[in-house]
Amino acid sequence: MNQDTKTGNASPLGAHVRDGGVNFSLYSRHATRVELLFFEHDDDSAPSRVVELHPVDNRTYHYWHVFVAGVHAGQMYGYRIHGPYEPEIGLRFDPTKLLLDPYGKCVAFPKNYSRHLAESHGENLESALKSVVVDPDLYDWEGDQPLRHSATQTIIYELHVKGFTSNPNSEVDESRRGTYLGLIEKIPYLQALGITAVELLPVFQFDPQDAPPGKSNYWGYAPISFFAPHHSYRSRQSPLAAVDEFRDMVKAFHQAGIEVVLDVVFNHTAEGNEHGPTLCFRGIDNPVYYMLDAGEHYANYTGCGNTLNANNSVVRRMIVDSLKYWVKEMHVDGFRFDLASILSRDSDGTLMPSPPVLWDIESDPDLAGTKLLAEAWDAAGLYQVGSFVGDYWCEWNGKFRDDVRDFFRGQPGAVRRISDRIVGSPQIYAYKGREVEQSVNFVTCHDGFTLNDLVSYNNKHNELNGENNQDGSNDNRSWNCGVEGPTDDPDIESLRNRQVKNFHVITLLALGMPMLTMGDEVRRTQHGNNNAYCQDNELSWFDWDDVHRHEDIYRFVSLLCRRRVQRMTQHKGNRVSLIQLLSDVHWAWHGVKVDQPDWGFDSHCIALQGHLLPDGLSFHLILNGFWEPRTFELPPLKGDRWNRWIDTALETPNDIVPWESAVPVMDDHYRLESRSVVLLTSEGIPA
Repeated sequence: MNQDTKTGNASPLGAHVRDGGVNFSLYSRHATRVELLFFEHDDDSAPSRVVELHPVDNRTYHYWHVFVAGVHAGQMYGYRIHGPYEPEIGLRFDPTKLLLDPYGKCVAFPKNYSRHLAESHGENLESALKSVVVDPDLYDWEGDQPLRHSATQTIIYELHVKGFTSNPNSEVDESRRGTYLGLIEKIPYLQALGITAVELLPVFQFDPQDAPPGKSNYWGYAPISFFAPHHSYRSRQSPLAAVDEFRDMVKAFHQAGIEVVLDVVFNHTAEGNEHGPTLCFRGIDNPVYYMLDAGEHYANYTGCGNTLNANNSVVRRMIVDSLKYWVKEMHVDGFRFDLASILSRDSDGTLMPSPPVLWDIESDPDLAGTKLLAEAWDAAGLYQVGSFVGDYWCEWNGKFRDDVRDFFRGQPGAVRRISDRIVGSPQIYAYKGREVEQSVNFVTCHDGFTLNDLVSYNNKHNELNGENNQDGSNDNRSWNCGVEGPTDDPDIESLRNRQVKNFHVITLLALGMPMLTMGDEVRRTQHGNNNAYCQDNELSWFDWDDVHRHEDIYRFVSLLCRRRVQRMTQHKGNRVSLIQLLSDVHWAWHGVKVDQPDWGFDSHCIALQGHLLPDGLSFHLILNGFWEPRTFELPPLKGDRWNRWIDTALETPNDIVPWESAVPVMDDHYRLESRSVVLLTSEGIPA
């Protein structure tokens, strides 16, 4: 062993700066030989140095490790790993491929990176991805810490880092468009809207070439590193800039009082199936990292070619270590887990009643207080909304999305379902002391129609994706209001505006944790494309002209958000069960006549009266999903009259007024226009 190398330590995994050098540690159970390669530039065709890890001196159990003196942050490196190539039993070692460190904190992306060369046999050093040594202690956080907002005070805004500022009309400097730093410039917009948490589409380093020919992977659901921030969202060229600028962004959001939640993908990687590239995990220890079907083939519960073996002890630890790194070193406030139900499967794909990885995440003290949001289903039909394991996990409530869409498109049988969703979905969550905010309420997300397109298209229009419009969901539950796509008809445009406001009212006022999607507050359109994962262009980007074009909707949503974060002050900071909260509210359901709700299959109208005992506030929410106006009796009050806060059928600024300026209602009846929502308030009490 050379004078500047030592045996090193098995722990911690990855590359860690210490004692005048760097300790490297890697897990590979089946490897027979491991080489550590150093590079001076990301496109070098040959390493500047090769360190051989001796199978006795540099190996403890299945951990290969070495300490190299003189190495510091910014050093590029990778591994060559030798071992048997026996696909029939799952082993796919290929020493011609340079491999990323699974615990690498940064990735250098050469301009001539080639996914194709990583798929074929032969050397690919010049076009291969390289890991980069990071020293987290070099960054000054200036006292910043994760915010830990109460769930009751949380409004999530799902956005794409690049898409939010890439459009030239964003007025962001060209050098910062589509970057972490560019996002900082738009924080005032989000503050004015009333957002308290941003949920960023994947920022783990992903493979943009994991897409159809001629397209790029825009969304980022193709991870190749669970520790490194995506390189192309940096503004400076240094590889380490991605790490520092991500932290600059988080710090700026925190200074503005906004949390940062990451959409994380622990269900598959960009390596795909047996025909995919060898970038990292496949070449390090394939049967450890992936679920395999009969050895040679990959189990595919994700629809993306492979499935991460999440409940293997090594992979399980990597997932938890990744989350802890992003919380402790990158200061993020929470995570949304893509296809989280896959984390409930064992190595054979069988559903586990008590999945170790989920309990590890929930019970880890370093993650206590971190928001954990689960997309509680997978691509193989496992659907766990309402039954996801754990006490602390929140769930994307897919039933809320479907039932609210059904009601406002006039689907029969939707009244009972939307009524349950408005009061926190007790039919789903009122068990085991589940809390109100464990239901993440949303109508749209990145995957599917935008809110504008939900009310403008009956059918998806994904032709630009190059898959003959076969991709994307066919179950959109949308209604185009009479014309497919854009129209100059003022009546249809008025109806669409009303529908958009209806959806926002229910999302932001229903019990649960609300989530909005980038641009829905200004009717952003993708022209009917409901699967724009490969559209890195103006189709997917935020069009900032929409802020002026639909300023009435923006105003409407901002006033809703403002009231949302003001309400429920009694429970701020407390964890309150849904049953407990419902007991603090006096509820009464009505129809067009007081005390006569119509729960029939053909009903399209419902009204909910509530009196919030802790706040001394009464409200009356009326929903008319019918295609004709309806007149509703108003329940009598003691000591006050009803005041109109919201009527989505009215033109701005009367559609919603500042909370303190609610307009008195002078009658004991209220006439609702077709497909509209009204919210009345009062400090009186029910008669």
